Amino acid sequence: MKKFATLLLTFVMAVSLAACAGNETLAETSTLDTEGSISAESTVLESSETASEPESETASDSQMEETESPADTDTESTGTNVLVAYFSATGTTEGVAEKIASGLDADLYEIVPEEPYTDTDLDYHDDNSRSTIEMNDPSSRPAISGSVENMEQYSTVFIGYPIWWGEAPRIVSTFMESYDFSGKTIVPFCTSGGSGIGSSASNLEKLTIGATWLDGQRLSGSDSQGAVMEWVNSLGMDFGA
Repeated sequence: MKKFATLLLTFVMAVSLAACAGNETLAETSTLDTEGSISAESTVLESSETASEPESETASDSQMEETESPADTDTESTGTNVLVAYFSATGTTEGVAEKIASGLDADLYEIVPEEPYTDTDLDYHDDNSRSTIEMNDPSSRPAISGSVENMEQYSTVFIGYPIWWGEAPRIVSTFMESYDFSGKTIVPFCTSGGSGIGSSASNLEKLTIGATWLDGQRLSGSDSQGAVMEWVNSLGMDFGA
């Protein structure tokens, strides 16, 4: 009987020890799986952050290049003998000039002031505004940014401008005095709220020597391409010569 009890006690202890060992193995396995999951998530997160950094840097480089690119105010010649030069403070004259240049396949040049005109500068109700002061001074010559390359190649020059106080803005006088127009044909055109070209063209003509000036025309920013080219063709010139 004692021998049987001893064997039974030995069997029970063996089973208990086996159960404890199984629980420890299970606990260790569970811990490793949890740490492995955290490590994987951390690796994925770090990879995601690393991948996004080059995209951000590339965008910054692109923005810097666009910001630092200087504006080119010089005209680029295409080999044509016709130039359309214009000054436009509000964009109206620019639209007309573009239609002429497009219709004739001519070069286009914008007369850009070194000091841009602000809305305050253009307030004709203010006797102290920049434009008023300039127009009251016939000798005023606002500086121009950029220049026309190879002016000698052009035999015909269209010159466009808005009407300020019945005249061309003084910066157009700056342009006319900056080049030798002898032997060239000059075609003036203007835009305005209602005034005609008046004496503005003849006053500009006085600033040139040896140029042939044709009668000028007032055009509207709302004129169609066809209407603008109808006037251009009425000049009876061979612009391909």
